[in-house]
Amino acid sequence: MVDSPVAKATALIDATYAGRAPLPVIRSFFDETTFTASHVVHDPATREAAIIDSVLDYDPASGRTNATSAQAILDYIESENLTVVWQLETHAHADHLSAAPWLQEHLGGKLAIGAEITHVQEVFGKIFNAGTRFARDGSQFDHLFKDGDVFHIGTIQAIALHVPGHTPADMAFVIGDAAFIGDTLFMPDFGTARADFPGGDARQLYQSIRRLLSLPRETRLFLCHDYKAPGRDYYAWETTIGAQRDHNLHVHDGVSEDEFVTMRTKRDATLSLPNLIMPSVQINMRGGRLPEPEENGTRYIKIPLDTL
Repeated sequence: MVDSPVAKATALIDATYAGRAPLPVIRSFFDETTFTASHVVHDPATREAAIIDSVLDYDPASGRTNATSAQAILDYIESENLTVVWQLETHAHADHLSAAPWLQEHLGGKLAIGAEITHVQEVFGKIFNAGTRFARDGSQFDHLFKDGDVFHIGTIQAIALHVPGHTPADMAFVIGDAAFIGDTLFMPDFGTARADFPGGDARQLYQSIRRLLSLPRETRLFLCHDYKAPGRDYYAWETTIGAQRDHNLHVHDGVSEDEFVTMRTKRDATLSLPNLIMPSVQINMRGGRLPEPEENGTRYIKIPLDTL
């Protein structure tokens, strides 16, 4: 059976490499505090741009936020005279706060995520007892992508691929010859994302990864995180489909679905929760917006005890 969204993405990548479609310009920003890579991709012809997986800085000790990381992105966009048309989130991150609303206020662009965010909102809305005022319909976002949806950044075509497993809502965005794949894969020497969050599924993650790995080998992959694999003393967030197929520690060619599920399940059982999961999910399930102020004018993050 032909996977038509992946076939469309493959045709787009092939056309870009053949010179029949424009090549995107990509600039990445790495936040060492949360180990997060954010990306700005733009069309050199029209100067239209998308921001992917931005970071709002957060100090858990004081509960204070600041926009230092986001300001670096804003400065770059203004220096390059870019027009932001999309603020893209690959998923509702559990390890950093999104700066998309802050950047949207300053630069514009539609805030978008995968349509299955409603599943995440339903699950975590209950965990955090968010109440009836918290909408669970994805309405905090301007656009909800479904698998195979086509969109544009200027003259550059882009395709959204649903790649669940890490969370139910994970999306990969193929833009020209590049794929922005969120937390599905890390660098080949570090492996793959965990699948033990509520709604995660290791078998589903394997299937999503193999789907991505069916793209052309030369496809550029831009990741959301890097943690420096043992023996590597620098951060990295760009690789290729070919490198992943040949060398990924967990899911290179030849690793079966059952082997992966066994490995991933055992490994996930040893992992601690991300340090910022409590504030991150509460804010990111709201489209990166902070909870509404309470009667004293202060906003609060809830920490459910003995739950996660």
